[in-house]
Amino acid sequence: MKIRISRMREDAVIPEFQSQGAAGCDLRACTDADTTSIAPGQTVLIGTGLAAAIPEGYFGAVFARSGLALKEGLRPANCVGVIDADYRGEICVALHNDSDTPRTVSRGDRIAQLVILPCLQAEFEEGPLDETGRGAGGFGHTGRR
Repeated sequence: MKIRISRMREDAVIPEFQSQGAAGCDLRACTDADTTSIAPGQTVLIGTGLAAAIPEGYFGAVFARSGLALKEGLRPANCVGVIDADYRGEICVALHNDSDTPRTVSRGDRIAQLVILPCLQAEFEEGPLDETGRGAGGFGHTGRR
């Protein structure tokens, strides 16, 4: 699958897969400042300088980079970002600092990973629901008997 990418900023870096079997490709920070500080508990919107034309029937899922989350305590604030197929604006990542230490993101740092996934649009129809063994059992209901 080919996805057209447009640089909205000259210094934006086109996403790359870091290994042949990688599911996600890296998104890099592309900001006006050389560095951006993120205080403990703070969320900062970091641009990538890129826009993409994701094909209809797919969406871009923006996930945390495991190393950044583990070593720095930084993750997307919404846990998984969604880039719709019809969105043509700049891809940005709302990075949240879960650590108790201020963190710094530098221009060009790998801040998240992008995975392209299929997306089905459901047609909702109002009416009675069928019965199941679980029924309305909610949080933790299926974990123990």
